[in-house]
Amino acid sequence: MGIKILTEHIDNPELKKFEVYRKTGGYTAVEKALKTMSPDGVMEEVKKSGLRGRGGAGFPTGMKWSFLDRKSEKPHYLVCNADEGEPGTFKDRYLLERNPHALIEGIILSGYALGVEDAYIYLRGEFFYILQILEKAIAEAYEKGFLGKNILGSGYSLNLYCHPGAGAYICGEETALLESLEGKRGNPRLKPPFPAVSGLYNCPTVINNVETLATIPWIVNHGGDQYAQIGVGRSTGTKLISASGHIKNPGVYELEMGFPVEEFIYSDQYCGGMKNGKPLKAVVAGGSSVPILPAGLILKTANGEPRNISYESLAEGGFETGTMLGSGGFIVMDESTCIVRNLYNFTRFYRHESCGQCSPCREGTSWMEKILYRIENGEGRMHDIDLLVDISNNIEGKTICPLGDAAAWPVASAIRHFRDEFVEHVNRKGCWFD
Repeated sequence: MGIKILTEHIDNPELKKFEVYRKTGGYTAVEKALKTMSPDGVMEEVKKSGLRGRGGAGFPTGMKWSFLDRKSEKPHYLVCNADEGEPGTFKDRYLLERNPHALIEGIILSGYALGVEDAYIYLRGEFFYILQILEKAIAEAYEKGFLGKNILGSGYSLNLYCHPGAGAYICGEETALLESLEGKRGNPRLKPPFPAVSGLYNCPTVINNVETLATIPWIVNHGGDQYAQIGVGRSTGTKLISASGHIKNPGVYELEMGFPVEEFIYSDQYCGGMKNGKPLKAVVAGGSSVPILPAGLILKTANGEPRNISYESLAEGGFETGTMLGSGGFIVMDESTCIVRNLYNFTRFYRHESCGQCSPCREGTSWMEKILYRIENGEGRMHDIDLLVDISNNIEGKTICPLGDAAAWPVASAIRHFRDEFVEHVNRKGCWFD
């Protein structure tokens, strides 16, 4: 099953308790860092690890940390993005439910490296039940001296707060998250300035994903070089994959980067193959916002090389024949799937979740939803297909935040790879799938 960094003890139902987590080696990384390492030393290990952000963008974590304006006399903040709203992605929820102390330990280490004295967890509104789990774990960490003033007598102090959102997908975008955390409407901000210079309360701020932060303790304990030896190329370490759809074994799996996609789908240890024995039709590999790929291109690249779970392999061929790892929301579809209906559902979601700030996104997602609805329901016209592509092109890259791209890419890729299905919907006057 490979090395397990985040899920080695995840099946222990008592792991969320401080004493149980401690017995598995929990908080030893904090002890090591505060007693034997400087803040710059912790940052250097993260840089050496090659860890990339696990929220979707895949930006190198150590490099992101280095952008923090450490010369500023303003307070510095660390914010954990736990607003996991991407359709098809549920790996952060899995960690928060079962192993909250791994996140807390990662926040302590990251805060120490960044010179932060106040950190926040911004929690998705629908995860309100997880708020109770987190608050209990945070209270335990305070009680045991791992949060608060003068942690372990080191002179370093950190306060940690958990803030539930209101269930808006747009608040997964880091600047919209900051606006919401400040008590305002969650509209994305224009950049620059970037959060590392002017973030929370106009102060230097680093924002990291749950999975990213929960990985830091392992890196501190074992070293960045050892972490970098796991995985392949610039895709180092392991990745949590949320697998769902027409597979026998849906769930969350921790894979070493570079693991073959075909083995992941068909191995009994993982997805277990296709449910009901129907052939594989398509896969959305990184959550609903990434381009969809047909079976032939998700198993192998256009050059015939086996496709694997890594940033580079999934992106091989660009958007013409590739996709993105994104947040690891692996949605598997068999031959019974109507691509038009699936795309309509995605587009309806993005239309609903658009904040409305940018005209291309506000108007374009609404137009795409209406066009897809009429194609699916027998009122489509042949020129609607190219109209959808045209609208998506006029959204992509023309909005303040990536939600516009997230809405445009699924439309363009579905038509690119499954145009015949759209044409057939128009010719047949609607959908013929059950």
